[in-house]
Amino acid sequence: MTLKRLAASFLIAVAALAGVTHWRAAAREATAEAAHPPSGSFVTVDGKRLHYEMTGQGPDLIMIHGASGSLRDLTFGLRDRLADRFRVTVVDRPGLGHSDALDETSLLAQARFIKSGVAQLGVTEPIVLGQSYGGAVALAWALDGGPKALVLVASPSMPWPGKLDIWYRATDNAVGRAVAIPLASAFVPDSYVRKAIDAVFAPDPVPPGYDNFIGTPLTLRRETLAANVAQVNALRAELMTMEPRYPTLTLPVEMIHGTEDTIVPLHIHSQPVSKLLPNSRLTVIPGAGHMPHHAHADEVIAATLRAALR
Repeated sequence: MTLKRLAASFLIAVAALAGVTHWRAAAREATAEAAHPPSGSFVTVDGKRLHYEMTGQGPDLIMIHGASGSLRDLTFGLRDRLADRFRVTVVDRPGLGHSDALDETSLLAQARFIKSGVAQLGVTEPIVLGQSYGGAVALAWALDGGPKALVLVASPSMPWPGKLDIWYRATDNAVGRAVAIPLASAFVPDSYVRKAIDAVFAPDPVPPGYDNFIGTPLTLRRETLAANVAQVNALRAELMTMEPRYPTLTLPVEMIHGTEDTIVPLHIHSQPVSKLLPNSRLTVIPGAGHMPHHAHADEVIAATLRAALR
């Protein structure tokens, strides 16, 4: 009898926690979306919406953000410094920001979704700038055909040794995702998010107002967390299949990478891939971390202009 009561009490506690978690996550999601509504427009591809902003005049430049982010990372400062020389289209990758998640999360599926979406806007042969994970999407796009040139900013391009951090390992299976994602969405404090942003920028400083501008609460929505972990957990295996094809890419490729990037290390990614891409140029920024498009924007802008001329 005692065991039955204990079991019943445990089930009641689990149900109560699940209910509180769902309520708190839903409330935080509603607050996040009210505070950070879509800033741009939408096009629809196969029933899925792609959120984008387009501004400027000149050659077409597509900008693709990294993991756990949105187009707001690229519109914080970099986009407007390029809009006087390019028609710049910045997109939310599928499942992040305000773009719908896809049934397939692969790099190629994302690239084709973005490619089809911007084609509706008259963009057919753009320069594609990708930051971090967005650079891997840009590489998949190039292998599929279409871009005139690539600009890869602190981008993963090669399979890496070892494993991802504990968050991604914990969510690399259905049970882990079912438990960890709702709990993170409901209970991760703002202080933890701020520390995570600091770590991504380190050793460079976070620009004043950045965390408020980009709408960090959007990244904690359950659907966004689920899309992001699925994409990142699949990344290494996808890069393994892409690596042998890099020598076939003859388009101009500009790469920018900091020596102190611990998120996507220079010596694992941009340095070796620069030897595989026949028409690449690597700009190494001494002392820079993972976000050179903020702390060292001049170098990224110069690389983008070179890509356009090449």
